Amino acid sequence: MEDWTAFGRVDSDGTVYVKTAGGERAVGSWQAGAPEEGLAHFARRFDDLVTEVNLVEARLGSGAADAQSALSTIKRIHTSLPDAHVVGDIDGLSARLEKLTGVATQKADESRAARDAARVEAVARKTALVTEAEALGAESTSWKATGDRFKAILDEWKTIRGVDRKTDTELWKRYAAARDAFTRRRGGHFATLDATRKQAQGRKDELVAEAEALADSTEWNATANRLKELMAEWKAAPRAAKDVEQRLWERFRAAQDAFFTRRSETFSARDAEAKATVEKRQAILAEAEALDIDADPKAAQAAMRDLQTRWHDAGRAPRDSGANLDRRWRAVEEKIRAAMDVAWRRPEPSASPLLLQMRDQVAEAEARLDRAKAAGDAKRIREAEQALDGKRQFLALAEGQAR
Repeated sequence: MEDWTAFGRVDSDGTVYVKTAGGERAVGSWQAGAPEEGLAHFARRFDDLVTEVNLVEARLGSGAADAQSALSTIKRIHTSLPDAHVVGDIDGLSARLEKLTGVATQKADESRAARDAARVEAVARKTALVTEAEALGAESTSWKATGDRFKAILDEWKTIRGVDRKTDTELWKRYAAARDAFTRRRGGHFATLDATRKQAQGRKDELVAEAEALADSTEWNATANRLKELMAEWKAAPRAAKDVEQRLWERFRAAQDAFFTRRSETFSARDAEAKATVEKRQAILAEAEALDIDADPKAAQAAMRDLQTRWHDAGRAPRDSGANLDRRWRAVEEKIRAAMDVAWRRPEPSASPLLLQMRDQVAEAEARLDRAKAAGDAKRIREAEQALDGKRQFLALAEGQAR
């Protein structure tokens, strides 16, 4: 497997993009792990397409492939590329498919010409049927289709007239021998298949039992990973008998659905609880920010103690939104501490809470400008510079008045 991840990237919000000559396009979202794992996941999907194309190309080159079937496969893959949820060299694969289309088309035309030529004379037709029968009898493992084909060959054989008795007898003996050889191989195959299916049933019984045992688990991450592993093992295991396979699959899938449905409901409840916590803290923070600290610092401090209790009782907010709320909360606390210092001490004019607050605002504006420059966003840089100039002017005016 080549490293196709160079043809993609994962955005900060988890959106996965693939790079093509026509630009980038989103192919999916990755929230389950590191961005590199997301790229690798979508790259494996692309590698599956490459493997399928390699197989078609090899079979066309060896002559083992049905050209029309190969052409259908090539067209299916080619038409799927513009919307494929993969990461890889889509342009390169598209070029390969265009080339293979010509090869497959040529081989399909040659096949049709050969069939037409085979029907020119009756002897040539029967010889072709015998040759086909011998190949099927020696190699084919498409048991039902080949059995049907032998019947079809016989039906077609009966419609052909004009072959001399000697040649017809010789060709018939070859056909009958090929049919008997296929019948013997088919019988042996199904005897082996029955044994294999019994083994497959035993293995899939084990997978179903483990999946059902995990259905009620609350170890969300570990169980989800194990259930995915079980699914991979299920796909890798041989198939049991059709009716048994379907019955086991329904139980296996039901166990998986039961777990993932409960996990989804649990996560939804957590999200709802987190949202309620954020709303509570936003309301408490609004009360804190509305306190008239400058007018009565002691009263503000007393009110803040009550709000502090409610703040903690509201619970922890999610990290993404909680950080901003905590920062604003600490700002209110700092403002109250500064106001209390002013109330109990005689600070220098330059250390007044207003000047300190204005200096903090200037520092914050400077930091905002630095971030805009680091991002290379011209609009944000211009807005940040304008905001910084205004705050510096107000600070200079306030410092002048304090002196």
